[in-house]
Amino acid sequence: MDWDHSRIFLAVARSGQMLAAARQLRLDHATVGRRITALEEALGVKLIERRTNGCALTPAGERFLASAERIEADMLRVQAELSETDVETAGTVRIGAPDGFGTYFLSSRLGPLMDRHRRLTIQLVPLPRTFSLSKREADVAIVIDRPEAGRLVVRKLTDYGLSFYAARSYLAARGEPADLEALSAHTLVTYVQDMQFAGALNYFPQGFSPQFRRFECAGVLGQAEAVRAGVGIGILHDFHAVNDPALKRILPMHGFSRSYWLVTHADTSTLARVRTVCDFIAQAVQAERAIFTPE
Repeated sequence: MDWDHSRIFLAVARSGQMLAAARQLRLDHATVGRRITALEEALGVKLIERRTNGCALTPAGERFLASAERIEADMLRVQAELSETDVETAGTVRIGAPDGFGTYFLSSRLGPLMDRHRRLTIQLVPLPRTFSLSKREADVAIVIDRPEAGRLVVRKLTDYGLSFYAARSYLAARGEPADLEALSAHTLVTYVQDMQFAGALNYFPQGFSPQFRRFECAGVLGQAEAVRAGVGIGILHDFHAVNDPALKRILPMHGFSRSYWLVTHADTSTLARVRTVCDFIAQAVQAERAIFTPE
């Protein structure tokens, strides 16, 4: 069996489309189709159902996907052991991170890593509702809910805090609430509840009851900017908001605590480039741990 056929199968299985896989692999659509057909003939079984809106794996395709991913992982490990480029920590590492951590903390701190490893490319992407490390949708993931299943390597990065914040200009005009019940006289700047990708992000579910007026925004950047502009009161990350002179932390007895976890797949966690990136993130968090849980 030709491994190159399997490599193309993986691209189709992960993208769900022949055309998307062809673009990713820089092949023409017909070549991808021929390679998949050749793989199916070699195995004597149908792996992919071609549909008008894309492709779907057959039960045999699902089983072969697991085997192909194990072979891919073995090849990556061998490449890491033998390739001079991996010794130099070269290549691409995709980091999937929640909006708050990725934008407010990580993006501004990756420069020294890039300077140290000139042939390393970092991709920082927002963490979607569902993602798969085994399908290489990310090499490294920062998550809020600790994963309990799968062949994963998990380490805790840090606890972090969130609190109610309002613009000082807003409080001067509207007054400062003394307790949670008093929030009903204000507009809450909050998340879109059914778009949260992690249960731990549902900080203040009672805020969705009828007595509260809300401005709902799916992204934490939008929420923070709305609070700064005086739209209302919101729950923001302490490590970003606490030092903003335009904002005031209010209701300090009603803060929220969550945790960040660093996750990699067991098959790729030992690759030099992945290990280097993980160690850098962990060290960066450790060096500034105090900002995540301010007094």
